[in-house]
Amino acid sequence: MSTAYLFPGQGSQFVGMGKELYESNPEAAEYFDRADSILGFSLKEIMFDGPEEKLKQTEYTQPAIFLHSVALYKTLNATPDMVAGHSLGEFSALVACGAVSFEDALRIVRRRGELMQQAGEQNPGTMAAVIGMDDDAVEKVCAEASEVSGKEVIAANYNCPGQLVISGYKEGVEKAVELAKENGARLAKLLPVSGAFHSTLMQPAYDGLKEQLEQLEINEPNCPIYSNFTAEPTTDPEQIRSNLLNQLLNPVRWTQTLNNMSEKGADAFIEVGPGKVLQGLVKRTLKNVEISGHQ
Repeated sequence: MSTAYLFPGQGSQFVGMGKELYESNPEAAEYFDRADSILGFSLKEIMFDGPEEKLKQTEYTQPAIFLHSVALYKTLNATPDMVAGHSLGEFSALVACGAVSFEDALRIVRRRGELMQQAGEQNPGTMAAVIGMDDDAVEKVCAEASEVSGKEVIAANYNCPGQLVISGYKEGVEKAVELAKENGARLAKLLPVSGAFHSTLMQPAYDGLKEQLEQLEINEPNCPIYSNFTAEPTTDPEQIRSNLLNQLLNPVRWTQTLNNMSEKGADAFIEVGPGKVLQGLVKRTLKNVEISGHQ
């Protein structure tokens, strides 16, 4: 049996996240306290008590989900055969497989959240969920909407078969939503996000994170990590570095990642972090595999 550990991304946050873990597990609590000391403000206070509006801001959401996932993982005594994380979750996965230290990853995740929030203000855009259409049909809709509106929109999250998120300029995304409905989508709706993540509108975040990523110490992981950018496994530190940067401007290939993990023998998938989003995506993508989670 091969076990894959999965780590969630933005959207899994909720007020109260991690509180029970902090109060019941001294080992996990140490990570929360260390995070506050590294960041210079109380992240755990925002996680435990909100307000929700603050927790939903990308600059706080990203380190909050990362912290919850890693603190929880460190209590499990786990030995994964492979790891992957959805968008931001890739940083949690890198700590889990020993490629990056908790401290370094936390600093870079915090900076990533700030830069993505700023990029969303600098290059306003949006995202939308499209349910009930094949991947290639959504890609065609995006191409047509980009052409008609003159504003780029792309498929940004391949979450599971029939569930994609598109991203780009507001006019492009709105046009794509309209076209998706005309072409038989079961659901196509705008999402309440602060930017067009995983698209070229994140270029300022890419530019801002590049230098910090170049200085990040990345060790060879103790198991393969599957990249959002390629959906392929790697243990090469320089490839990991390049993938983390490219992830900002390119789609999260989650469906492809799960299929590739399964082809490489993964038959048990364990989600570690707030919520159960990834367990649902595994269920809708793969058959005859074990699915579980730690929240």
